[in-house]
Amino acid sequence: MNVLDILAQPETTGPLVLTLKVLAVSGLLHLVSSILLGYYLTSGKSTMRSVVDFLVTLPLVFPPIATGFILLILLGRAGFIGQVLPVDIVFSFPGVVIAAFVAGLPLVVKPVEAALRGNVKQLAEASRVLGKSEWQTFWFVLLPNVKRNVASGWFLALGRSLGEVGITLMLGGNIIGRTNTLSLEIYNAVFSGEFERALVLSAIIGIFSLTIFIALKKLSAV
Repeated sequence: MNVLDILAQPETTGPLVLTLKVLAVSGLLHLVSSILLGYYLTSGKSTMRSVVDFLVTLPLVFPPIATGFILLILLGRAGFIGQVLPVDIVFSFPGVVIAAFVAGLPLVVKPVEAALRGNVKQLAEASRVLGKSEWQTFWFVLLPNVKRNVASGWFLALGRSLGEVGITLMLGGNIIGRTNTLSLEIYNAVFSGEFERALVLSAIIGIFSLTIFIALKKLSAV
């Protein structure tokens, strides 16, 4: 079987389309949350901010499978959060999106937070001294000066979301035709002995990763 035949298989196109949809939704969430959370975490000191900072950073240091288990407990039908939600999160598309979002969140928030704590903070203080409101300072001073950090973090978050397995396995369940992303499908292909298809799927992810790498290099060269 050649590469084109493998690419045309529903077992390949299905996970590819699902992964693109997940990246589109989680990428949008990352873009918005990076700015809002970065701004929130640098706007002062409080116990709540410390808790939010801990939760944002947790996926960087906590094993993905354990993170997924905690989310499963919280978002499942009998979970503290899941029982009040109008839709089922576990073993569904929203669950896969949440897994990708949580996995990539620290990679997009932390660069923005670091930028806002640096020289940009001094510019914001000067803006306030000149009589500008917090809203004006945010839109016309902070945001333009952290856009490169947002872009770099966003690409890193996309790369992390693309390769996410542990959290997705817990929340999505690796249901064939519904929640099996490209990364999970590589595992499925290897497990079933379809090494050629696993190689093609790995090549697809490799192309995505190379594209993200080139984008990051161009950003750093600007």
